[in-house]
Amino acid sequence: MSSCSGPEHAKVVVVGSGFAGLAAAARLVEAGFENVLVLEAKERVGGRMHTIKPFSENVIEVGANWIHGQKGNPLFKIAKEENLLSKGTSACSETAEDYFFKENGKQVSTKVVDKVSSYFSKLTDKASDDELKRKHRKLTLGAYLDVVFGECSLAATEDGQQVFEWCKRNECTDEACSSLYEVSASQNSNYTALKGEFFNTLGPGGYRAVLDVLLKDLPSGTVKCNAPVKSIQWDLDKKGSCEDEMYPVKVVCENGQSFDADHVIVTVSLGVLKGKATTMFEPSLPEEKLSAIENLGFGIVDKIFLFFEKRFWPDDCAGVQLVWKEGPENKDVYESLSEGETWKKTWFKKITGFDAVARHPTALCGWITGREALYMENLQDSEIRDICVRLLRSFTGWSVPEVSKTLITRWGSDSHVRGSYTFIPEGVDGVKAHKALASPLPPEDKCRGRKHLQVLFAGEATHDKFYTTTHGAYLTGVREAERLISYYAD
Repeated sequence: MSSCSGPEHAKVVVVGSGFAGLAAAARLVEAGFENVLVLEAKERVGGRMHTIKPFSENVIEVGANWIHGQKGNPLFKIAKEENLLSKGTSACSETAEDYFFKENGKQVSTKVVDKVSSYFSKLTDKASDDELKRKHRKLTLGAYLDVVFGECSLAATEDGQQVFEWCKRNECTDEACSSLYEVSASQNSNYTALKGEFFNTLGPGGYRAVLDVLLKDLPSGTVKCNAPVKSIQWDLDKKGSCEDEMYPVKVVCENGQSFDADHVIVTVSLGVLKGKATTMFEPSLPEEKLSAIENLGFGIVDKIFLFFEKRFWPDDCAGVQLVWKEGPENKDVYESLSEGETWKKTWFKKITGFDAVARHPTALCGWITGREALYMENLQDSEIRDICVRLLRSFTGWSVPEVSKTLITRWGSDSHVRGSYTFIPEGVDGVKAHKALASPLPPEDKCRGRKHLQVLFAGEATHDKFYTTTHGAYLTGVREAERLISYYAD
């Protein structure tokens, strides 16, 4: 069973059991690979996808929430074929709308919200236009939006400016960043949005039901949980011939257990690579790959679930959105808080609002990103809960009851993930970085024959068009599986 054997004998170790890892394993097994092992650091499969039932028979999505886009989306296809999609696209009725409240308790008119939100969407779409890209190439996404919005009549009103700040704060959730003033404007066009409904809500089984479709085709014992990887020793075949070494790669777990392999597919998050890349691989990763890991951004998006005994918001309310007079995505406020730790006193201002939760009629979910999210993770649940209730009461003026149950995510503090998903910082060539991260080891110009497929890389951060998404992660897993399949077909 050497690296010269066929696919039925090739020993493949996949590191990580998120969508990338399980997609790779499922495709390899389908193609006839019989020695596939998936090592998962956590006690569960799924990675940044985590569906649970903490308080009732209904699911809560702690991680990935929606399937983004339809046309060309493999996860949407799976969910549709397996009848796993929800009949609706949101947690509320089709007529429900978000209520936008200012901190003085007044509600912003729907007309203003709709105009600003619609224009904001056009601006973020236009960030991919070649002419605008050239004109604003050196600006951050936040600065670009400020310049163009400032030329619009909507910017002349206080409500317009404050809703615009909310839009930028909300966009931080899509980017998983601390601020749009740290995200590249010119690189915004790299991401490709698939056509069709953007927020496709899953049915009663949640995202776990989609994951189970992949798991059901894997032989028993394929996935080994509670097996965090300490090191990946590659290029063990020093003489460059496949007869000289039984297996060119060795994977060593933190408990000392080791696994020899012909090929290893690494699907850990960019956050884990940022923390461990310099020590996990022996020999060290090429400089180009290390630079990509360092330069790409990996942000945090956390959720604050508040469960109440009774619903206190109107039936036509899809969520309560918080509009600040001086929010953190206001340019002057951002610049004043860019240094020092004063921002910690107002970390809660980064919460965009509280949305209704699918299948939980008395629950709301708050969203928070970036450094404020990481700071929040160090606070007690009770303190976070109390602050959120105060915000709801002061902004709406409604009679908000006490929270009966709380669930708060802490993705930044999770040592096996260290964040949520990737973004492109100012001054970084995203396409180049994504492709460098995706390239197999050893590098093409250094090896001969089969040797270049010792270590392969997958995960949303390795896709130059679908980074941040579950379908991006899935597609990269399939990509690396196909790389190995083609390798043995040659």
